[in-house]
Amino acid sequence: MDDYKPRVADQMLVDLLDACGCVLVKGSKWCGKSTTAEQIAKSVVYMADPADGPRNVQLAQSTPKFLLQGETPRLIDEWQVVPTLWDAIRGEVDHRRAVGQFIITGSAVPADRTKIVHTGTGRITPLVMRPMSLWESGDSSGELSLASLFEQPEQLLSESKIDIEQLAYLVCRGGWPLSTLTTNTKAALKQAKIYYDGVVGTGNGEESDISRADGVRRNPDRVKRLMRSLSRNLGSQASLDTIYQDMIVNDKESLDKDTIASYISALKLIFVVEDMPAWNPNLRSKTAIRTAETRYFVDPSIATAALGLGPKDLINDLETFGMFFETMAVRDLRVYGDALGGTVYHYRDKSHLECDAVLHLENGNYGLIEIKLGGEDDIEKGATVLKELAGKIDTTRMKNPSFMMVLVGLGQYAYRRDDGVYVVPIGCLKP
Repeated sequence: MDDYKPRVADQMLVDLLDACGCVLVKGSKWCGKSTTAEQIAKSVVYMADPADGPRNVQLAQSTPKFLLQGETPRLIDEWQVVPTLWDAIRGEVDHRRAVGQFIITGSAVPADRTKIVHTGTGRITPLVMRPMSLWESGDSSGELSLASLFEQPEQLLSESKIDIEQLAYLVCRGGWPLSTLTTNTKAALKQAKIYYDGVVGTGNGEESDISRADGVRRNPDRVKRLMRSLSRNLGSQASLDTIYQDMIVNDKESLDKDTIASYISALKLIFVVEDMPAWNPNLRSKTAIRTAETRYFVDPSIATAALGLGPKDLINDLETFGMFFETMAVRDLRVYGDALGGTVYHYRDKSHLECDAVLHLENGNYGLIEIKLGGEDDIEKGATVLKELAGKIDTTRMKNPSFMMVLVGLGQYAYRRDDGVYVVPIGCLKP
């Protein structure tokens, strides 16, 4: 495709195909899974295509081996339409005893998981894709590599071109690939609203994505209330009770916390919600670490669409702007962290010391990251938190942090402070 923008997942997919028989590319609808897989696949089967889908479904149900024949790697797009394909692919990988045989993509976990007999461990390896990071969409200069910070550079020669109006637009536009292909800002912003409407449903008889997730029909108005509540609680460890109290104001009939939990579970199945796990380091003193996960959408534009907010609304409400920018920063850190073989965590302890993100690599190296919209006061607050947390870590039992970084939305240049803390605008970062 001439308009294809390279993704962080491209090389990750190639590397995994060199190591295993089948790669499962999973993630939210519209994030670009199929397009990325098509760049590498040598043959393709579309399970949800209006023209060929019904025939392919029938073949998958009756003669799955026939459907799996073709030049490799063979892409089976939206495999979860016929869950029994999982075991057929697993068996074929066992039979062929070769790497790089299949790529399977899906924007949902199968509703009927009872039809999957085997786990696929050792045969089918997952690869998570998310909406595009700013570097992938071409909005970050990419002059500073996140990987380079683990080498503790003295100088950071990088510049961001993103101003406040552009940053607000990028938060509301999100990382949906279709939105990055047009210069029409109104059309680009509409993509997030279309995605949101597909998740919650219209209530006009059309099945919503959240109902498709597990086959349970859900009230679109209740889904909207939940999405708005989650939007107001992004970046927090809001409990089910907190969300319940928020929703009950306008939903007093038969609403309970179990219902809310089932709705959130369905949103996770379709990769709309992606909460952040808690980081549990070795500390010098006995401090109780909060283990609740932090609530995030996979993309900040889901929240702005749920609340009906546009770029001007964010500029007029910097507190809300900062919360949604944090969600965008977490999205980008997750994308970049995946490329480095790392996981992004959140830290909070009983003393209310809280660090927005900890990027922990498989080799035990890690970086501490505070996320701020911008401004000297916020940068100073972020640096103070980072140094306080670093001082609590027991370095006799684990490594010193490789770096401490305040990741900002607004700022022209990346630089290293005298105390060693890096200040990095998101508009110059890449993996």
